[in-house]
Amino acid sequence: MGRALYSFLMWLAQPLLRRKLARRARLEPRYAMAVGQRFGNYGSEPVPQKNSAVKRVWVHAVSLGETRAAAVLLAELRMTYPGLSILLTHGTATGWEQGLALLQPGDLQAWLPWDTPRAVGAFLDRFKPDVGLLMETEVWPNLVAVCAQKQIALCLVNARLSEKSLRQALRLRWLSFAAYRGLRAVWAQTEADAARLQRLGARVLGVTGNLKFDARPDPSQLEQGRHWRQQQSRPVVLFASSREGEEAQLLDVLQTLDAAVVACVQWLIVPRHPQRFSDVATLLQSRGWSFSLRSSWSGLPPHAPLWIGDSVGEMALYYGLADLALLGGSFAPLGGQNLIESAACGCPIVMGPHTFNFADASQQAEEAGAAMRVTDMGAAVVRALHLLQNPEALAHARRQALAWSEAHRGAALRTVQALAPLLEVSRA
Repeated sequence: MGRALYSFLMWLAQPLLRRKLARRARLEPRYAMAVGQRFGNYGSEPVPQKNSAVKRVWVHAVSLGETRAAAVLLAELRMTYPGLSILLTHGTATGWEQGLALLQPGDLQAWLPWDTPRAVGAFLDRFKPDVGLLMETEVWPNLVAVCAQKQIALCLVNARLSEKSLRQALRLRWLSFAAYRGLRAVWAQTEADAARLQRLGARVLGVTGNLKFDARPDPSQLEQGRHWRQQQSRPVVLFASSREGEEAQLLDVLQTLDAAVVACVQWLIVPRHPQRFSDVATLLQSRGWSFSLRSSWSGLPPHAPLWIGDSVGEMALYYGLADLALLGGSFAPLGGQNLIESAACGCPIVMGPHTFNFADASQQAEEAGAAMRVTDMGAAVVRALHLLQNPEALAHARRQALAWSEAHRGAALRTVQALAPLLEVSRA
């Protein structure tokens, strides 16, 4: 009865989704591509048939971060099971763009359909995956139920669940319990994630670690960023993956400081979502700040009080360019962003109080000396300025960031080994 009500509400919400996609497409045209797939409409074009000797493994990576984690998992899967047939699905334009680079001949890419029984059924009938791997958090009631009906092994890998998400799921237990119990297996990032997932009835078979630790920064981007940093006369503070409202917090703090102090630092803001690039530029203009956009750089970044990183997929370049970074999403109650890539680039992090989406990673980073926690944006700027004035402390934090990153590698291998019972028949 509960899922029937949910399905009806999801069916009613389809026009809202279409309008949302149309709005997003104005800034990110990819959202206007193959909209019919979102609703289980695929036309008459046939799907390439997979080799009967291998399984088709479907990996769902909703957005950019999940797709980066999927990249290391796919690399390990391909090494262990050569010739594997891969279906990669996403929910966002940034995820799709990142996923394009992961495709090999014979692989498929599609949008994950809206969670109605008809759309999910059409998706599964078209692509016929043997095994489904949902990355991190993407558990949808109808998706789980229809996979079970069609005897498709659906698993949650690199799984995480924050305390906030657990509380929300418990309030909707009439819906969430059946969804989590319906998964074939779950492999969690941490013991704490495993315990929370088990409270929802998930069949947790192990703790494999976080795949994001296995992702290596793009070496060419990192080298380019470090080269640019050497050409700068001022230290660079990066506001990484900033979220709505947080850029205004930073400007408020900077405007309270002595102008000479602010001018001694190069400030670089990289918004988390591409659709907000223009909003951040408008905000800076309204506050009277001069700035330069990454998209206008033809070589060495020009002199300007502020830079805006208005590009996608260049975080390694930005981390290489920076002396340290402020963690976006942690200064407003949004749960923080992933700080693992920053550590892998040797860029220490100053984070605010709100890191519930990455609670374990942020705590570990703080304990390792790779990250520092402060109470608000004002304290973050003060801590950043203090570090810049203490080269030995900054160098130590950079070393600790790299050491913490290296110490947590290996999740991809552990995950593939755990998946072996579902994949062994596909071994070439």
